[in-house]
Amino acid sequence: MCHLLLYLFLLLSVPAVLGQGAQQAEAIEQKRLVYFTDKAGTPFSLDNPQAFLSPRSLERRQRQHISLTSRDLPVNPAYVSELKKQGVPVWYTSRWFNAAVVQCSDEQLAQLEKLPFVKGSYTLNRIAQPRQESHPLQQDQKLSFSIKVPAPAGAQDYGPAFHQANMLGAVDLHQAGFRGEGMLIAVLDAGFPNLNAIPALTQLLQNKQLQGTFDFVLNQQDVFGGDAHGTSVLSTMAAYAPGTFLGTAYGASYLLLRTEDAATEHPLEEINWLLAAEYADSAGADVINSSLGYTTFDAPAQSYTYADLDGNTALVSRAADMAAAAGILVVASAGNDGNKAWHFISAPADADSVLTVGAVDSLGMKAAFSSFGPASDGRIKPDVVALGQLAYVLNVAGNVGQSNGTSFSGPIMAGFATCLWQAYPGKTNIEIIQLLHQLGSKANSPDNAIGYGIPSYARIVTALPEASAAASAFITNPVTGEEIILTLGPEWGAQPLALSIVDATGKMVYQETLPAGQSRQVLGLRGHSLKQGLYICRLRAGNQSATLRLIKL
Repeated sequence: MCHLLLYLFLLLSVPAVLGQGAQQAEAIEQKRLVYFTDKAGTPFSLDNPQAFLSPRSLERRQRQHISLTSRDLPVNPAYVSELKKQGVPVWYTSRWFNAAVVQCSDEQLAQLEKLPFVKGSYTLNRIAQPRQESHPLQQDQKLSFSIKVPAPAGAQDYGPAFHQANMLGAVDLHQAGFRGEGMLIAVLDAGFPNLNAIPALTQLLQNKQLQGTFDFVLNQQDVFGGDAHGTSVLSTMAAYAPGTFLGTAYGASYLLLRTEDAATEHPLEEINWLLAAEYADSAGADVINSSLGYTTFDAPAQSYTYADLDGNTALVSRAADMAAAAGILVVASAGNDGNKAWHFISAPADADSVLTVGAVDSLGMKAAFSSFGPASDGRIKPDVVALGQLAYVLNVAGNVGQSNGTSFSGPIMAGFATCLWQAYPGKTNIEIIQLLHQLGSKANSPDNAIGYGIPSYARIVTALPEASAAASAFITNPVTGEEIILTLGPEWGAQPLALSIVDATGKMVYQETLPAGQSRQVLGLRGHSLKQGLYICRLRAGNQSATLRLIKL
């Protein structure tokens, strides 16, 4: 985790210790978002991005051909210094919004707004009593936990989590060697208590899969407190206890970021989400999972209306789209208001560049609580669905049980999408969303109840276009004997070629690494007695990859 602190200091501006008078005034001081007019005069430069973005972050952009813009630059530190000279604590700064989070009184805010580089402000939290219900956590129904649940026959390694993984084809991906290794998932939630004491999650620490943590609610690195919701969410992806419970991306690395104060509901938590997303970006995260949703805030803050859920109005939705613009796959739970008066999705599930996930039961039927689309501008939402009714999770004690909510269908899908992206690294985040649409059970007739349906890796053969052999690589079909003829263009010869063949279920049937060589044009590979049917041949050489169909007669 320590190596990420270099990038964290550019994101955070930790306030100095408050004096006694300031502590006494804290009850009437509120946090505000102060917008700056520009980034003129900043010492940071797009010519030296290593000063504010990690190598992983830059590589992610380069891989997806995403150019750096002024939005990526940190705020001008001179502006931050001037705010501090006014006697107000500066808690955080935001690159993407070009703003700072400060804590001050109304009188102090009026003085700040007179500064020539201040464009405006927005009050993030208002004095109010804590709310009694936990809407941002999607009001997931907590059901009883049991210490041991029998595993379905033939799925001993996954335990009771087999069906929720197999429904998507995550089990086939795992068997094909794609378990999330080399991928980094940022989990934004309300806390991760007891994670370091749960056997199924301790491998994150032992294997150094936990790459960073930060609590944006309390401004500290320790996230092992707060609401247990985050621990259960994380378990659906990261848990590794063969014979008891396996998550959908147990080989991935993780960033754990607390953004939510479960006792209250203020726009401040949307800004926490923004700051966490910027942290995830700077650290090089590939995927963000967010099982949080915003529609209604504590009085006197102004709540959102359905008309606001157009993907461009809510603060958190704008932040989610900015994360997507940086090449991150953002996975957002749709919400649990489908059988309530609100009925519709929440923010940031309305954002146009995120993968919004609804919930179904074990038979694939829509869960009554899963929120409906569309976004208020008419776009189909949710995008896809996964098991969220009676989904298996781990509780804070590490016991296996079941819970209801799109909070769990979201991360189950996020883990699957992470492994899918690992299998097809040449795709962009938006292309992965499109591929998930194509893999959906309702790919040809999406609706605003379950979107494109339940994606299945078993449909990968029909979902991938023939043009996947774009880099002058193709297989002579059909294959009738023991030889598979693979024709490669010269651009494939510069680096060793990793080749694998999987059947329609994703099971590996052949694997070989071929040496580099410019003369390599036509290769004869033994068919290894392939049975009749469709197969997928995956090629990877450096950053170049292709997926080809193989028909064996």
